[in-house]
Amino acid sequence: MLALYKIFDMYILLVLVLMIAGSLDSVAQESIVTGHVGSRGVPLAYATVKAGTIAVMSDSSGFFLFKNLSPGRHNLKASALGFGPLVKTIELGQGDTVTVDFDLSAGAASLNEVVVSGTLKEVSRLESPVPVEVYTPAFFRKNPTPSIFDALQNVNGVRPQINCNVCNTGDIHINGLEGPYTMVMIDGMPIVSSLSTVYGLSGIPNSLVERIEIVKGPASSLYGSEAVGGLINIITKKPSAAPVFSADVFSTSWNELNADLSFKLKHRNLDMLNGINYYNYQNPEDRNSDNFTDVTLQHRVSAFQKLSLRRKANRQMSLAGRYFYEDRWGGELNWNRSFRGGSCVYGESIYTKRWELLGSYELPVKERMLFSFSYNDHDQNSVYGSTTFLARQKIAFSQLTIDKKVKKHDLLAGTAVRYTLYNDNTPATGTNYDQPDKVWLPGIFVQDDISLHARHNLLLGMRYDYHSSHGNILTPRFAYRYKINDNNILRLNAGTGFRVVNLFTEDHAALTGARTVEVLENLKPEKSYNVNLNFIKKIVSAGYSSWTIDMSGWYTYFTNRITADYETDANKIIYDNLDGHAVSRGLSANLDYTSPSSVKLLAGLTLMDVYTAGRTNDLLVKERQMLTERWMGTWAFTLPFKKLNLNVDYTGNIYGPMRLPLLGAMDPRKGTSPVWSIQNVQLTYSIKKYEIYGGIKNLLNWTPAKGNPFIIARSDDPFDKNVEFDGGGNVKATALNPYALTFDPAYVFAPNQGIRGFLGVRVSIRK
Repeated sequence: MLALYKIFDMYILLVLVLMIAGSLDSVAQESIVTGHVGSRGVPLAYATVKAGTIAVMSDSSGFFLFKNLSPGRHNLKASALGFGPLVKTIELGQGDTVTVDFDLSAGAASLNEVVVSGTLKEVSRLESPVPVEVYTPAFFRKNPTPSIFDALQNVNGVRPQINCNVCNTGDIHINGLEGPYTMVMIDGMPIVSSLSTVYGLSGIPNSLVERIEIVKGPASSLYGSEAVGGLINIITKKPSAAPVFSADVFSTSWNELNADLSFKLKHRNLDMLNGINYYNYQNPEDRNSDNFTDVTLQHRVSAFQKLSLRRKANRQMSLAGRYFYEDRWGGELNWNRSFRGGSCVYGESIYTKRWELLGSYELPVKERMLFSFSYNDHDQNSVYGSTTFLARQKIAFSQLTIDKKVKKHDLLAGTAVRYTLYNDNTPATGTNYDQPDKVWLPGIFVQDDISLHARHNLLLGMRYDYHSSHGNILTPRFAYRYKINDNNILRLNAGTGFRVVNLFTEDHAALTGARTVEVLENLKPEKSYNVNLNFIKKIVSAGYSSWTIDMSGWYTYFTNRITADYETDANKIIYDNLDGHAVSRGLSANLDYTSPSSVKLLAGLTLMDVYTAGRTNDLLVKERQMLTERWMGTWAFTLPFKKLNLNVDYTGNIYGPMRLPLLGAMDPRKGTSPVWSIQNVQLTYSIKKYEIYGGIKNLLNWTPAKGNPFIIARSDDPFDKNVEFDGGGNVKATALNPYALTFDPAYVFAPNQGIRGFLGVRVSIRK
C-alpha cells in the first residue's frame, strides 16, 4: 500500500511539473501590448483601453498592459472622461510585444461620459433618458476665466447676464430664461442660493472641478423649486483621483490676477483635497469716459476642502466645505471707502461672506441608500449710493434616496427637506429685522426607469412638495429614450416645474432705488409645462474622425408667472402673478468634431422665442422678454502642432438683438442691441507637467458703449439732485435733464471690458 501511495505522489508531482512547464511555455509565447495614455504630454490616469471585449485601465502614470491577446489584428480604443476617444489598429503575432501610445485630445462631450444630474444616479450619457450636456475643465481652459460665472459664456444656450453696470452682479440665463429659473448646485446639493448665484459661481477653484453638467428644461420633479428652467451641477473631483498638486495662475493687461491652487493629502483611509482661489483687480478703468469704473474692482479669496473616506464595498462617504469672502466696488473714479453710504460721491460697495458645507453618506445596508446634506450661510453688506442693503440668508437641505433594481425596473425614491431663512433691512422683512422670511419645503419623489426593450427606455417620475406659504405642489415627469444604435439616440422629455418668489434676488432695480417692496399675500407658485425632443448622432469615419451632432427642440409654457411690477406705484415694487402666460420655445444644435490629428471644433447655435402674454383690458398682449436674444452661437476651435507641443484655441460667441431697458420715450440710448460678439485666441505650450499659455481676449474690442451716447443714464448726477418731477411723479425734461431721465445703471447687455492680453502657467503633479 505504501508503494502505491509513493507512485501516486510521484504521479501528482509529475503532473504539477508538466503544468508549470506548460504555463512557463505559454508565458514565453504570450503576446503583450503596453503603452501610455496621455494628453499633450500629461499622463492620464484611469483611462480605459479596450481591445474588443477586453478592457484595462491605465495607472497613475498613464501606463496600461494587455496580456494573452490572440494573434491577429486588433483595434485598440483609448478613452477618458473629458477627452475624445482614439482608436489605433495593430497587427499582433504569437509572442509579440507591442508598444502603443495614445495622445487624446480634450473634448467637451462624449456619449460615454458618466452623468448624474438627469436621474440622480450615475449613468453613462449614452444611457441617460434625460439629455445632459457635459463640460470639463479641458473645455474651459480654452478660454481661461477667473470664475465659473464667466466661463459659461462659451456654452451654447447659456449666457451669463450682467444686470448692473456698476457692481457687475448678474445671473445665468438658460435658453433665454432669467436667472431665478436656473438652479445651481455643487455635487448635486443646492448650495448656491438664489440670493448669491453670482457669488456662488465665483471663487470655486477651477482645479477642483471634475466637470459641469447642464440640464436644459424643468427638473423640479427631482430637485424642487428653482429648477424650473434648468440646472447647472458642478461636480468636484474625487480626492483619490485628483493630482497631488496643481496650480493655475494668470494675469491680464488690465492688471487682473487670478490664482487657483490645489493639493492632496492622504492618511490611511482618508483622502483630503484642498483648494484655494484668489482673485485681485484693483485697477480702475474708464474707457467709455463716463467717470464710472468700466469693471468692478474685486478682492476675493475662497478656500475649499473635500474629505473622502475609503470604506468597505466602495461605499460613499464625503464631506466638503468652502469659505468665500469678497470685497467689490464700482462707481465714480474718485470714490473711496470714506464715501461709502454717503450722497457725495456715488459708489456701490459689496462685502460678501459665505460659508458652505455639504456631505454624503452611503448607509451600510444591502440596498444603496444615500443620505446627503448641505448648509450655507450668506452674509451680505452692501451700499448702492446712499442706499444700504444688509441681508442674511441661511439654507439647510437634507435628502435620503434609495436606489433599487427589480428586473426591468430601476427605481429611485427619496425624501428631501429644505429650510430657508431670509432677513434684510427692508420693509419686506420688517423695519427692525423682526419679520424674517422662513420657508419650510419638505418633499418626496419617486422615479422608475423601465427597460421596455434593449433599445427602449421609459422613465416616469413624480414629486410632491409642501410649501409653508403656497401649500401642496405636484410635479410629474416623463422621459422616453430610443436607442436606434450606439451612435444614434432619440429622447423625448416632458414635465413640470415650479418656482416661488425670492425676495431681492430678481431685479437690481430693487436695490438702486428707494422703492418699497411689496409681496402680495395671495401670490401663487409659478408653474411650467415643458416638452423637449433631443437627438444625438455620432459618426466615426474610416479615418477615425469623430462627429457628434446634438439637436434639441423645446417648448415651455408658464402659468402664474411671477413678475416685478414697477409701474402701478412709482414708489413700490410689487411682486405679483402675471394675468396671462409666458412661453419659451426654440431649437438648438451642437456640433463636436475631432480629427485623427486632434484638430477639434465645437460649435453651437440656438434659436429662441421668449415672451409674455399679459392681459390688458381683457386682451392678451404679447411682449418679448427684456434682455433676451432671439439667437446665439458659440464656437471653440483647437488646432494642435504636436511637434512643437503647441495648441492654438480660437473661441467666441455671437448674440442676436435683444430688447433693452429704456427709461422712457425720450431716452436716446438704443432700444434694441446690435448683433455683438466676443472672440478670443489662446496659444498653449506644453512641456512635461507644465503648460504656459497666453493670448488676447475680446479681439474685436466690443463694448456696449459703441453706437450709444452713454450707457449709464445721468452718470453726472447719480443722486438725482437735479431731477425734477411733475405732480404725477413723472420726470420732467429740463435744461439740465433734456431726456427726462433718472440715474440708471441697469442698461447693460454686454461686458464693458474691452480688448486685453493675458498670460498664465499651469502645473499638475500626479506623484
